[in-house]
Amino acid sequence: MRNAWAIRGLFFIALLFLLQEARPVLVPVVIALMLAFVLTPVVRRLRRHGIPEALGAALLVGALLGTGGTVAALLAEPAAQWWERAPRTLAIVLSRVDRWRGEFLGQRSGSGRTASTQEASDPVKARLASEGVALTGSLLTEGARFTLSAASMVILLYFLLASEHWLLSRCIEVLPEKPRLRALVLGGLRALQRDLSRYVLTLSLINLGVGLATALAMGALALPNPGLWGVAAALLNFIPYIGPWGTAAALALAGAMTDAQGLQQLLPAGAFLSIHAIESNLLSPWLIGSRLAINPLSIFLSVLLWAWLWGLAGALIAVPLLISLRCICRRNRKLRVIALYLSASNRPCASLRSLLGPRRSSPAVPG
Repeated sequence: MRNAWAIRGLFFIALLFLLQEARPVLVPVVIALMLAFVLTPVVRRLRRHGIPEALGAALLVGALLGTGGTVAALLAEPAAQWWERAPRTLAIVLSRVDRWRGEFLGQRSGSGRTASTQEASDPVKARLASEGVALTGSLLTEGARFTLSAASMVILLYFLLASEHWLLSRCIEVLPEKPRLRALVLGGLRALQRDLSRYVLTLSLINLGVGLATALAMGALALPNPGLWGVAAALLNFIPYIGPWGTAAALALAGAMTDAQGLQQLLPAGAFLSIHAIESNLLSPWLIGSRLAINPLSIFLSVLLWAWLWGLAGALIAVPLLISLRCICRRNRKLRVIALYLSASNRPCASLRSLLGPRRSSPAVPG
C-alpha cells in the first residue's frame, strides 16, 4: 500500500513538471478547448437554422476577432501615450520614493551628498538603467511568443467549433456499447458546456459593468484616458485575485503621476477597490447563483497552482478548469466527495456533537 501511494505521489509530481515544461503547447490547446465548450451552443443553434458548422464557426471566430481588433484599435492611441510617458512616470515615482525614504530615515537634502552621488549609489536606479535593453528584448520575445500562441489558439478554436458534432460522435462511438454509459458521458459533456457557457457569459456581463463603472469613476476623478482604465479593469477582472489587485496597483501608479497631493493620489485605486468590493460581495454571488458557486478556498488554490504552472494564462483558466473538474466529479460515484468540497453551499455545517453521534446518511452533493 505504501509503495502504491509513493508511486502515485511521484506520478503527480512528474505530471506537474510535465505540465510546466509543455506550457507553450498546452496553453493554446486548453484555452481553445475552454472557448470551444463555451461557444459550441452558439454554433449548434446556427446549425439548427440551416447554417453549416464550418460557416457558423467562421462567422463566430470572425466576430470575436473583429470585436477584439476594434477594441484594440480604439485603445491603441491611449495605450501608446501611457507607454511614451512610462520613463517619466518611473522617474517621478522613484523620486517620490526617494523623498519618502529620506523622510522616513530622517535624511535631509543638505546631508553632504549631491543628487548625482545619490543616484549613482542607488542600486534600484542602477539596476533599472543597466537592464533596460534586456527588458526590451524580453518584451519583444514574449510578444512574439504571445502572437504565435494566439494564432495557434484561434486556428484550433475554429477547427474545434467546425467539427464539434463529428468529434462528439466519435467520442461516444469509441465507448463500450452500453447505453447508460454513453448517455452518462453525453449528459456530462452537455452539462459541462452549459455550466461553462453560463459562467463565462455571466462573468462577462459582470466585468462589463465593472469596466463601465471604473471608466466613469476615473473620468469623475479627472484621470487621463478613463476608457483605457475601464477596459483594463474589465479584462483583468477575469483573473481572480491577481487581476483586481493588479488593476489597483496600476491605478495607484497612475494616481502618483497626477498633480494631486498626499492621499488624493490614492483616490483612483481606492475608487476601483470600492467597485471591486461591491462586485465581489454583492453582484457576483447574486448573478452567479448557487449552482455555479465554488468554494473560495478551492478557487484560491486553483489560481495559485495554475498561475505557478502557466503564469497569467493559467490564472485565467483556473476557474473554468475547476468547474470542469467539479462537473466530472459529480458524475462519478467515487469522486462525489471531491465535488462536495469544491462546491459552495449556504447550508449550515452540522455541529461536532451531531457528527460524533450515530452515523446518518451522507449529505447529497449540491447541484
